[in-house]
Amino acid sequence: MDILSKNTSISEFILLGLSHSHEIQIFFFVIFFLVYVAAVVGNLLIVISVIFDKHLHSPMYFLLANLSFFDLCLSSVGTPKVIADFLRKHKTISLWGCMVQMYFMHFFGGGEMSLLIAMAIDRYVAICKPLHYQTIMNLRMLIGFLVLSWAVGFIHTTSQMVFTVGLPFCGPNVVDSIFCDLSLVIELACTDTYILELLVIVDSGLLSLVCFILLVISYIIMFVTLWQHSSRASSKAVSTLSAHITVVILFFGPAIFIYAFPFNSYSVDKFLSVFYSIITPFLNPIIYTLRNQEMKAAIKRLSSQQIGSCVFS
Repeated sequence: MDILSKNTSISEFILLGLSHSHEIQIFFFVIFFLVYVAAVVGNLLIVISVIFDKHLHSPMYFLLANLSFFDLCLSSVGTPKVIADFLRKHKTISLWGCMVQMYFMHFFGGGEMSLLIAMAIDRYVAICKPLHYQTIMNLRMLIGFLVLSWAVGFIHTTSQMVFTVGLPFCGPNVVDSIFCDLSLVIELACTDTYILELLVIVDSGLLSLVCFILLVISYIIMFVTLWQHSSRASSKAVSTLSAHITVVILFFGPAIFIYAFPFNSYSVDKFLSVFYSIITPFLNPIIYTLRNQEMKAAIKRLSSQQIGSCVFS
C-alpha cells in the first residue's frame, strides 16, 4: 500500500459501466451471467475431458486444455465483478483492486497469445513434418511451450504494470469502462504519461499485430501443404485448422484494434474489451467442440461415465 499512498490521494476508481438505465443493466446482468457460466462450464469440460480421457492424451489436446485454462482465468479476472456491478448503483473498485485486475488480465492475455503460437507450431509440425511429429512434439517440448507462455504473460504484464503502479492519481477517478482498462487508467494520472502510453501501444498492440501476421503466414503455408495432398486426412486437418484460425482471429482481432489502432470513441473500446475478455473465452470451447469429433466423443464418454457412476452408486 505504501507504493501508492506516497503519490496518490484517491483510494478508488468509479466505473461508468455500459448503461445508466436500470432496465438495460438488468438485461446485461442476465446476458453476462449466462455467458460467463457457459464459458466456465465449457472450458472446464475441455480441461476435464483432456485430463481423464486417454484418447485425448496428445500434444494438440494438451495445448488445447491449457488454452481453456487460460480462457477460464482470463474471463474470471473481471467478469464476476462486472456481473455484480450491474446490480449496483455505485460501481467502484479500490485502487489496488484495479491494479490487480489489470495485472492479471494482461498476464493471462499475454500467456494465451504465446499459447496460440505454440498451437500453430504443433499444427505446422503435424501437417508439414508428419513423420517427425512424435519426435518433435515430445513432452519436453510441450512443457517448454507451457513455461514460455507463463513467462511471456509475466513479462508482458510486469513491463507495463511496474510503471503504472507508481503513477500519482490525484484528480479525476472515473473510468469509462466496465472494468479497469490499462490505457484509460493511465490517462487519469496527474502527470505526463505520453511515454507510458506509447509503451502500452508498442508492448500490446505491435506485439499482437506481429504475432497475428506470423500466425497468418504459418497457416497459409499449412493450407498450401494440405492443398497439395488432398485426402481424408487432409480434410480432417482443414477442419482442425479452420477452428484454430477462427480462435486466432477472435483473440487477436480485438487486441490489435484496441492497442495498435486506438479509437477516440470509448464506446468502440468498450465493445472490443468486452469481446476480448468475455465473449472470446465463451466462444473458444464452442468452436473446438463443435468442429472436433474426437472432443465431442470424449465429452459423451465422460457424460456416460458420470451417469453410470450415479446410477450404480
